[in-house]
Amino acid sequence: MSNGKRDTRTAAGRARLMRSIGYLLAIGLVSLVFLFPIYWMLATSLKSRVQTFTLPPVWLFKPTLEHYVQVITERQLFRYMLNSLSVVVSATLVAVLLGTMAAFGFVRLKFRGSKDLAFWMLSTKMLPPIAVAVPLFLMFRQLRLLDTRVGLIWIYAAQALPLAVWLMKGFLSDIPIELEKAAMVDGCSTLGVLRRIVIPLALPGMVATALFCFITLWNEFLFALVLTGTEAKTLPVMAAGIRTRRREIWGEVGALGTCIALPVLAFAVLIQDYLVRGMTFGTVKR
Repeated sequence: MSNGKRDTRTAAGRARLMRSIGYLLAIGLVSLVFLFPIYWMLATSLKSRVQTFTLPPVWLFKPTLEHYVQVITERQLFRYMLNSLSVVVSATLVAVLLGTMAAFGFVRLKFRGSKDLAFWMLSTKMLPPIAVAVPLFLMFRQLRLLDTRVGLIWIYAAQALPLAVWLMKGFLSDIPIELEKAAMVDGCSTLGVLRRIVIPLALPGMVATALFCFITLWNEFLFALVLTGTEAKTLPVMAAGIRTRRREIWGEVGALGTCIALPVLAFAVLIQDYLVRGMTFGTVKR
């Protein structure tokens, strides 16, 4: 009988081991599928022009920075990166700040039609951007905001605001209302509660929301293409025009793609502590 139980435990242990190995293999395969394009882009940016078009592909090579030098000097990378950073960072801050206040109103200040208004804000994300591109162009031309960072900031902020509101609604609803009531009993106003109680507690959620808004706006292309010319052009628009008629310059494309991905990666690394807390915000019931 004891031998039978021991054999059963051994078989169960082997089954668990096989399942663990299967999970690890599946995770490794999925990771390879998603990480290989990133590796290929980075490798292409570090290959010479000859190695880029060599068949079969060259896997071991001496890295070169010639494509990065060309992107920086000939394509004016820093100029367009400054445009993108200034516009996206400003729009993200505006969207997260206004989204937090709007979400606080939806969560705590119940009023007639609040659910309909919240759904309407979310439904604006279903509108194809191309449907409003021409009207916005005409409006910006009248307001003399074409090819300006200020105009692009407000459009980007409006685009990210519904996302910020709905994400912050989830975060703010997990904050105990008793803390706010206690602050009001002590004489704190609604804005004071928002500033002294809600925002400090919801800071991890605000940072997580800022990351999602930043990624969404960093990759935005249509509005930047329609509403900018040369002065406020962003990196995605500049990257779309990097081709030439004579040849494909895949090395510069890879270098530019790597440079575009770096700010998002750096931002995520800098806020990783807040991001982990924000993504797990409210998972532990109080």
